[in-house]
Amino acid sequence: MIIQNLSSQKPFTTKDGSEIRSILDRANAPVLNQSLAEARIPLGEATERHFHKLSEEFYFLLEGNGTMEIDGETQAVAPGDAILIPPGAWHQITADTPLRFLCACAPPYAHEDTYFQ
Repeated sequence: MIIQNLSSQKPFTTKDGSEIRSILDRANAPVLNQSLAEARIPLGEATERHFHKLSEEFYFLLEGNGTMEIDGETQAVAPGDAILIPPGAWHQITADTPLRFLCACAPPYAHEDTYFQ
């Protein structure tokens, strides 16, 4: 049985500039097909606009308000919102207040699958 507690995970900065703590991924468990992380973005900051060729992502907002942009379409987001980011979709999230959200990726997140303009 594998159980990971968020508080025991050390934060790191992803290639897009967000600070995440991996909850379950290839680095800390025998994960094959997905990953789960907590991401934080400070007030007024944003991830760098990017896409993933392979990974489909879900964001689930826990705290804060922001603006989500996917392939040129923007929408305000708030706690309780679940966001689908298809593979190949350009995306960026901006924190209107400090943001904390869960990020699930399938296949698991990899720096090598993050592309910029």
